[in-house]
Amino acid sequence: MPSEFDLIARHFTRPCPGATLGVGDDAALLRPAPGMDLAVSTDMLVSGRHFLPDTDPRRLGHKTLAVNLSDLAAMGAIPRWATLALALPQADEAWLAAFSAGFFDLAAHHGVDLVGGDTTRGPLALSVTILGEVESGRALRRDAARAGDELWVSGELGGAALGLMHVQGALHLNAEHARACLARLEAPQPRVALGRALIGLARAAIDVSDGLLADLGHILERSGVGAELALERLPVPAALSPLMAQEAGRACALAGGDDYELCFTAPVSAREALAELEAELGLRLTRIGQITATAGLTVRDGEGRPLPTLRQGYDHFG
Repeated sequence: MPSEFDLIARHFTRPCPGATLGVGDDAALLRPAPGMDLAVSTDMLVSGRHFLPDTDPRRLGHKTLAVNLSDLAAMGAIPRWATLALALPQADEAWLAAFSAGFFDLAAHHGVDLVGGDTTRGPLALSVTILGEVESGRALRRDAARAGDELWVSGELGGAALGLMHVQGALHLNAEHARACLARLEAPQPRVALGRALIGLARAAIDVSDGLLADLGHILERSGVGAELALERLPVPAALSPLMAQEAGRACALAGGDDYELCFTAPVSAREALAELEAELGLRLTRIGQITATAGLTVRDGEGRPLPTLRQGYDHFG
């Protein structure tokens, strides 16, 4: 049976051109660029809690890094380095080869060096710490929203939650819709380029990982403001549109989680620039509401009536 160090050497050791010293010592040595702040985030994915045990390992490798890249995207940071810690039930070489291929494909796309980590035997759990750089004092934050800002979201909401419901047998999607929703669930695309471009346009931002209402709530709390959302303006995938009249459909869009889109606030004066950015990136940007001076979060239906209390989002201890 291969040792811990054999596994690391075989599957997780790559050149680290952006680091002073990468994998192979007691710690990595990193040198941020002058005038840049370090942005650091850690996420853990646990089998049966954050992903299904039979998830394709290549997609799982992608997602393990993607969820961390999404955190950097929400702050407008440039991804640079990552560490990876794995608890593995067994040293399955084929599984590790596929997992590492998915991880490194996405890492290469975003210029991320894997500079260290750890492995051990245990229930399947995956943890990444990612480090990025953002111009000093320029990071997008949760505490900068102002009353009068407009509320925006990238891409579409609810596809990942709908894909999970399909897999769990709670509903049935046709083959085309199932493929699209499962791709959103298992291989999310972190909006790194959007986050970078929002510096100077957006005021506050967050990535939608636990559900729109829950994550937007963090912005409102940190900024000391409220918000109103228009349900009919929420961008949802074709598979979800017919279900938006039902509570289950609305829950997917508002509280489903795993979307890894960016939710951000911007002044009205940024509308034209955001339209240009949408065209430049080929990424849908939708204005879904506004920030209010009065605390609280209200979702209104097509006739302007407030919806009853809704489930807010994913609870990691629920």
